[in-house]
Amino acid sequence: MTSTPGNGFTLAVTLVGLFGPFLSFAVITVFTRDRRRTSAVISIGAVTVSMLSALLLLCRLPHLDNPIQHIVRWLVAGNFTLAFGFLLDPTSLLMFALVGVICFLVQVYSLGYMSEDRGFSRYYAFQSLFAWSMLSLTVSASLLQLYMFWELVGLSSYLLIGFWYEKFSATQAGKKAFVMTRLGDVAFFLGLLLLLLHLGDVNILKINGAETARALSPALLTLSALLVFGGIVGKSAQFPLLTWLPDAMEGPTPVSALLHSATMVAAGVFLFARLFPFFSHSPDAMTVCLAVGSLSMLMASTMAMVDPDIKKVWAYSTISQLGYMLMGLSAGSYFAGTFHLITHASFKALLFLCSGVWIHYFETNDMYEIARKRGRTLKIPMACIVLAAASLAGLPPLSGFFSKEVIIAALFDLENPVWFLAALLGIFMTAYYAFRPIFIILFPRESESEDIKVINKGAYRLMAWPLLVLAALTLLLGFFESAIEHYVGAKVPEEHGWLLVLSVCLGLLGVGLTWLEFGRRTAPRTGFVERVAPIRRFFLERWFLDRFYGWFVRNIIHRIFADLLTRNDSQVIDGGIHALCRLTIGSGRVASFLQPERLRYNFVVMLVVLFCLGLYFLLSLVANV
Repeated sequence: MTSTPGNGFTLAVTLVGLFGPFLSFAVITVFTRDRRRTSAVISIGAVTVSMLSALLLLCRLPHLDNPIQHIVRWLVAGNFTLAFGFLLDPTSLLMFALVGVICFLVQVYSLGYMSEDRGFSRYYAFQSLFAWSMLSLTVSASLLQLYMFWELVGLSSYLLIGFWYEKFSATQAGKKAFVMTRLGDVAFFLGLLLLLLHLGDVNILKINGAETARALSPALLTLSALLVFGGIVGKSAQFPLLTWLPDAMEGPTPVSALLHSATMVAAGVFLFARLFPFFSHSPDAMTVCLAVGSLSMLMASTMAMVDPDIKKVWAYSTISQLGYMLMGLSAGSYFAGTFHLITHASFKALLFLCSGVWIHYFETNDMYEIARKRGRTLKIPMACIVLAAASLAGLPPLSGFFSKEVIIAALFDLENPVWFLAALLGIFMTAYYAFRPIFIILFPRESESEDIKVINKGAYRLMAWPLLVLAALTLLLGFFESAIEHYVGAKVPEEHGWLLVLSVCLGLLGVGLTWLEFGRRTAPRTGFVERVAPIRRFFLERWFLDRFYGWFVRNIIHRIFADLLTRNDSQVIDGGIHALCRLTIGSGRVASFLQPERLRYNFVVMLVVLFCLGLYFLLSLVANV
């Protein structure tokens, strides 16, 4: 085992923080599946230890001039070296703490949300598996080790998305998420193999080193970077693999909050930040990443402007904000993308968990139905979701305002103004779709239901206090911009005062237009996009991406490849085996005539054969003489 500079204490704390959730998963799965309360205590206790361990490391290692690395060489063969271990640097420590806090809050919230679910213990087992996988991913020392936990995150996400497997739509959503993310993971794995073949090692510090650019040709460097980026596209639901994420809303709402805030889908952006020096070596790859992030941001924003399902609106907003993060990173600003990843975690988890309270009590995802059922009477989620939506829209003084301004400044410094203009358009669209559900629920126009839902106060309190914690983070995180900048040691783009004013004005313009269309007493309650039926259908159908994929699978995969393979299987493989069988049977029948069940006949045949052999040898001998 090798370590660079560190000590046994950091290693011990890391191990304790990582393996608690794994042991929790194993114990619940084997021993406590029938004991609901015990399962919840074990799972929440384990994730609490993980959160405290992560926060302890974050506080104990405030300034890291050199990363701390604890690795064990697993395989050495010729020029190839594979190692496993832990890499602690500002990027991993921030993500480690962020994942720990979000997992803890979601699991506590789930006590109220899942209190009456029959699969309560199974749910907490899957939550523990997810927490272990994601926490381990953040501190992985090599790209191969990260890839293994990357796949485990995908597996546990599949289990959580399809948790209510009795529902056909939930199982389909889980399978769709699993298959579409696997497409990206295949590209990621190919990129990993390419780096391993040419570098001989996939240690993250080595990949990020300057020698990588010297060891690989520009074309090979760009190709490997784009292949790794394919995994990011799949995991973070970017174009063209973005349609699985809205369907993933079939899982329990706490799962949606977990996946969308700082964990599963954010893992793609984290990987980009983790390998930021490596990606920076290829300007062409950075341009492609910038284009994909920008297109995903705009496409998802248009979809969020028309969908009536509140969870899907936040799902589209996640795709959009991940696109923003990729734009910041691809513009060359490590801090811009990373800072928005941190702030987004708090307000996105808050948006989902607030919506989850309404969904839990009113049993609907439709924002108009929530308004009719007096969703605004639940004061804590109503106040918190307004705060979260304002942060999503980038309004001051909330955390989303600070992080978006850094991204805008980074894009403004680029030579091509297209990316900057796309970001400004995204600010307006984000503010519009963020406040659309707010005004619909806050100012209902339809006659409100006379039935008053009986609220379980105990469950409501369990769900309420994580909302308050996340609301405080949403309010305060932006003021720690300088501290986070100093911690990660990254260069911050120069901000311009007029850019701040412009972005805030665009955000307020989006909110104002939403108020005119959904908030005021005489509002039409229909958005300007929704009034044009073809455009509304186009956005609701997700730009017909799913229809294209369906056509492609039916006509290309099934009719060409599947049919060709079926004919090959039936005619070549099965046909060859059948021909061999017929040959065996025929030869057996011919041989049966040579061996009838008559002893005298067999004896005569043997004598004839021996006579012929003897005659052959005699003639050969005479010929030689």
